[in-house]
Amino acid sequence: MSEIRAPRPVAVASVILGMGALTATSLWGQAGGSLLGLDVAVAAVSLLAALAQLWWPVSGALAATLLAAASPAASPAATLGALQAAQHRRLPVAAAVAAAGIAAHLVQGLWRPPPGISLGWWLLLICAAYGALLGWGALARSRRALLISLRERAHRAEAEQGRRIAEARMAERRRLAREMHDVLAHRLTLVATHAGALEYRPDSSPEQLARAAGVVRTGVHQALEELRQVIGLLREEDDGHDEPAPQPTLADLPRLVTEARQAGQPVRLRDEVADPAALPAGAARTVYRVAQEGLTNARKHAPNQPVQVLLRGGPGTRLLIDIRNPLPAAEQAPAAPGGGLGLVGLTERVRLAGGQLDHQITGGQFRLRAWLPWPG
Repeated sequence: MSEIRAPRPVAVASVILGMGALTATSLWGQAGGSLLGLDVAVAAVSLLAALAQLWWPVSGALAATLLAAASPAASPAATLGALQAAQHRRLPVAAAVAAAGIAAHLVQGLWRPPPGISLGWWLLLICAAYGALLGWGALARSRRALLISLRERAHRAEAEQGRRIAEARMAERRRLAREMHDVLAHRLTLVATHAGALEYRPDSSPEQLARAAGVVRTGVHQALEELRQVIGLLREEDDGHDEPAPQPTLADLPRLVTEARQAGQPVRLRDEVADPAALPAGAARTVYRVAQEGLTNARKHAPNQPVQVLLRGGPGTRLLIDIRNPLPAAEQAPAAPGGGLGLVGLTERVRLAGGQLDHQITGGQFRLRAWLPWPG
């Protein structure tokens, strides 16, 4: 079934003017002949066939071709039909239309021989004209198909680029959300530790109670502020405001240890890193998160137990983070509940950084160790 297209007004006007002029010229050449009435009627119908080709290329071309067998006045419409068929249909169909046009003109030449030229030469010119129209139309069709294909590929590439950008943004949100989760867990365990001191040591001096209450207040304020950043990172829309704060690195580890000691957690830090400034930024952030998670776990599951933190390594070797603490008494409850996912997320973080992490209970101690590559 032929595809019905909606031609543009410019194309309709061009066919009316161009075909009208060519048909009138051909009709003028037949003036004075005995078949003038037939030629005029064929010319009028061929113009309608030429217009029909804009909607139905093959049907309009075949109609004009049949008319061309009866009168030269339909030759312009027939040749236009061959061009239209070549532009809008596949090559076998267009070739069939061109062959029908040549056959129609052969019939026309036998019935009404052209003046001033032999039938053989006239038929050769007809074949050359139809061959040129067939090639021109096929070239135009191929070019149009190529442009459509390139446009579709550009749209697909644009959509794919948009998808990659969206995935990159989502991955960045998840990464930053994991960062903020670690910070929140650390803050809230500090708050829980000081709140527990206020509950179980009511006999403390007013100065100690005030200091503990101040730490709780500050910790809650910081946790709320960091929770606001997490919510902002997980929103679907990007509003372009409130850039997240810079993430802590290895240089911030002494401050982390100081906060833990102020919360009453005995921490011993052995820093044997040869050149901390040479550690890549990503690895430095991962080291901080490993130490933070280790101190948080020790504070939650083994409160008031001493914690040993060892850092060792240098450029060209591996960086070791070793955190260990004694196991709590069997009857001692955790200082704060845990979801059990902290070490899972930490293992994935270390793996993505190119390192490895393990944790085990040995010799009455819980031991957390991580190795990170340190290029030379």
